[in-house]
Parts: sequence; C-alpha cells; structure tokens
Amino acid sequence: MARVALVTGSARGIGRAVALGLAELGFDVAVHYRSSHREAAETAAAVKRRGRRAVTVSADLTDPEAARRVAGRTVELLGGLTVLVNNVGDYLYKPIEVLGPEEWSYVINSNLNSAFYVTQPALPHLQAGGWGRIVFIGYAGAGQMVTKPHITPYFIAKTGLILYARALAARLAARGVTVNVVAPGIAENSMTQPLEEVPMGRAAQLQEIVEAVGYFVSEKADYVTGQVLEVAGGWNL
Repeated sequence: MARVALVTGSARGIGRAVALGLAELGFDVAVHYRSSHREAAETAAAVKRRGRRAVTVSADLTDPEAARRVAGRTVELLGGLTVLVNNVGDYLYKPIEVLGPEEWSYVINSNLNSAFYVTQPALPHLQAGGWGRIVFIGYAGAGQMVTKPHITPYFIAKTGLILYARALAARLAARGVTVNVVAPGIAENSMTQPLEEVPMGRAAQLQEIVEAVGYFVSEKADYVTGQVLEVAGGWNL
C-alpha cells in the first residue's frame, strides 16, 4: 500500500513542519499551496532530501471544485492517498462588533468549509486500502462554550471542525479510517504571543505539534479516533 500524505497549506508554518515530519516517517507528500509557489517548491525539495517523493498542488480550497481536484491530483501523481492533514485556515483578530459579513464568511470558509471541500472527495481514496488517517489542525479550547469576542468566526469554525471530525470518525471507524484533531495553542510562529496566559509559560515548538500528528497517523493510534489532542501548555483550559 502506498504511503502518501496530502497536507493542505504546507508551503510554510505548521503545514510545512508537518509535511517534513511525515516525510521522515516514510510518507510521500503532496504539498498544497494557494499562492506561495516558491515556498511550496522549497518544502517539496526538503521532502525529497529526506528520501521521499513530493509534488506540489495549487488550489484555493474555498472553491469547492478546486478543492475537489486536489485529492484526485494527489492520487494521480503519487499513486494513492492514505493520510490527509487539513491545516489550511486563515486567522483574523478583530472585535466582533466591527466585523463585516465578508470577513465573517471568509474566516468560516477558510477554516471549516475548505476542510469539508477537501475531505469529502478524499474519502474514497482513504478507504480504498482499508487503512487511512485524517487529522485536522484545530485550536486549543475550541468546543468549549466560551466567548471569544476578537476571534469569533475563527473559534466557531474550529469548533465546527471538531464536530465534523467526530461525525466522520463514527462513520469511518469500521472502514479502517481514523479521524482526529490536533489542537495547538500559541505556537512559536503564532501571530500573537500572549505567553502570560499560558500556564507553562512558553509557546509550542512546531516539532511538538508535528509529533502529535505523527502519533495519530501511526499504527500506535489504530484504536484512537474522534479525539482532540491539545498541544497548548495548558492554555485555554
């Protein structure tokens, strides 16, 4: 069975780190990007230096048809699809009372709808070999009924990802596909760094997030599905 991973938004940041981590675990990688062509090519080259095959695939994942083609293109170029990591999602920090409808829709589309648009057409490929993994990159604290007045649509979208992941987990468990969420808090590359709010007093290293993804895609997690693993140092508890 081909060991092929598609990582959305993997030209840089967490997605890039995950793509390289999966390469080190023996996966060929499809590096998805929207407009960061140079960075995506650099990520693919770094995957190849680790001894694995790599391709780049470009798409705006808020476009359902463009997103649908990403999974098919991965299978066409790399011969299969066994792991899907949904990492794409833009962040907006803005008070809810001044948020415009276009901003609201964009954040929801970027973080929640895009994951649905990519995942649904990937499901037949993930199930084909009787073994597959889906990992969503979430947000620490999402799923709690608390207010987040400056990131409301983002928080709603990340909560929606948990509900979507659990629904998929229940449906796919008998078909050999697990579905889980890795939920970072403040990472070393986060736009804001309120470290005084983190009980452990520091940001997450990207490698710590990568290792959480690595656990979920490993055979050690064969019996783990529908779960959220927070990599957040106690933030948002």
